[in-house]
Amino acid sequence: MDALLTALLGCLLGEMGDKSQLLVAALAARYDRNGAVIAGVVAAAIANAALSTLAGAWIGPMMGPDARLLFLALSILFLGAGLCWRASSPDLLTGWPTGPFLTTALGLFILQFGDGPQFLILGAATRSAQPVLAGIGGTIGILAALLPAVLLRDRLFALLPIRPIRLSGGALLLLTGATLALSATGLL
Repeated sequence: MDALLTALLGCLLGEMGDKSQLLVAALAARYDRNGAVIAGVVAAAIANAALSTLAGAWIGPMMGPDARLLFLALSILFLGAGLCWRASSPDLLTGWPTGPFLTTALGLFILQFGDGPQFLILGAATRSAQPVLAGIGGTIGILAALLPAVLLRDRLFALLPIRPIRLSGGALLLLTGATLALSATGLL
């Protein structure tokens, strides 16, 4: 259950105001086909979470308990540091000759590959005895952050104080990651 909640909350927070959310809002406005864009978001989120979960399930048994905790701590630190920087505007994929589903699914998959939320799912899956829960939680967190961007588009960024959310979330994740890292190394 720890892996599910860690991945869900971390991915939800990590996607707030991030390039992925900006891309999805722009694609939803450009295509004006919410169903196809949502299907692309779901496909990309599931694919990235599955990839991270499989890697975590493979790597986890090769590591000791302290190493798995340190790996999770580093993934939380990485996500927290990413939240403290302002997200740059993503490429809006205007030259892609594909429709709304493929453009969203492939563009989002590529954009999220190696991003903080994917690394967090990997860290949670590595640490957990049930890595699938990390993938499920991460997928739910990503969808909870990105689907409102499809439905509300730019209004979402007007409704939510994105910058304070990112800064306070980043500080909280940095503190949590540092505490876990100190615990994993035996310094706390």
